[in-house]
Amino acid sequence: MVIPRLSQASLQAAVAALHAGEVVAFPTETVYGLGADASNPAAVQRIYQLKGRPTSHPLIVHVGDITQLPQWTRDLSPAAIHLATAFWPGPLTLVLRRDAAVNTVVTGGQDTVAVRVPSHPVAQQLLKAFGGGIAAPSANRFGHVSPTCVEHVREEFGDDVAIVLDGAGCEIGLESTIVSCVGEVPQLLRPGAITLSQLRAVVPEVTSVVDPNAPRAPGMLARHYSPHTPLKVVTRGDLEMLINQGRQRGGNLAVLATYLPPNTLEGIAWINAGTRPDAYARNLYANIRTLDKARASVILVEDVPHEEGWMAVRDRLRRAAASE
Repeated sequence: MVIPRLSQASLQAAVAALHAGEVVAFPTETVYGLGADASNPAAVQRIYQLKGRPTSHPLIVHVGDITQLPQWTRDLSPAAIHLATAFWPGPLTLVLRRDAAVNTVVTGGQDTVAVRVPSHPVAQQLLKAFGGGIAAPSANRFGHVSPTCVEHVREEFGDDVAIVLDGAGCEIGLESTIVSCVGEVPQLLRPGAITLSQLRAVVPEVTSVVDPNAPRAPGMLARHYSPHTPLKVVTRGDLEMLINQGRQRGGNLAVLATYLPPNTLEGIAWINAGTRPDAYARNLYANIRTLDKARASVILVEDVPHEEGWMAVRDRLRRAAASE
């Protein structure tokens, strides 16, 4: 992926906006973030207002490198240090004990803070020029499909976000893996591009069993990442049956599958997302957004394989399909 060179003027404008307490949208390797100065509670509140996000739902603080961790956290465990060293910069978020100076508006009122070091060159340039932490959830209305390009951010917010930095899309396309390192056993709270096996190769005790008392983290709500059109995950056999039923009723359908349509299907918007989990993940949100515009009564998604490489995709589809 060719990354557009960030102009000095754009970079300076974004840094000035952050220092002024404004909100800036910027690309990461996962999805686009809606960022504000993490040390400015009023600026962080602006994120919640723009997104319509409950203030109990914590944000992730993005920093330029691992040396900035002591500004935001305390009581780092050996597991946290090992994971950060192995996977930063990259799509891993660590939930850690917050430093007393970290305002709880960032943490959703908790005594923990989520931190990561993004690897996207534009995010890295912005963080280093800004010199501090940027609190940033995904740049979309709360609960809606995450954005992976400039156009998606504009669809969500229009002119409400003045500065949107161009990063030529997001290489991974799904939100970061989140691991809590505040208890005796590190817990995988949200799957992402970094798999459980990869985590365990560094820290063998990481578990995917989430304690009921684990810290709240982004993306853990039952319903999330949802299009406006109802979305339903079905087996391939059920998909073909539902398509036939839909054709008989005469309604429009939208389909996301791992194969080409059997023939020309009138009234059906069909996207073949392929069988590679990395490519499927990278294009998932863009594909859902495209099908959401098809004026269909439902988006039918073919169930994906029950394999570790598909774990993050399965998680996002399950939440997108959940009822309120």
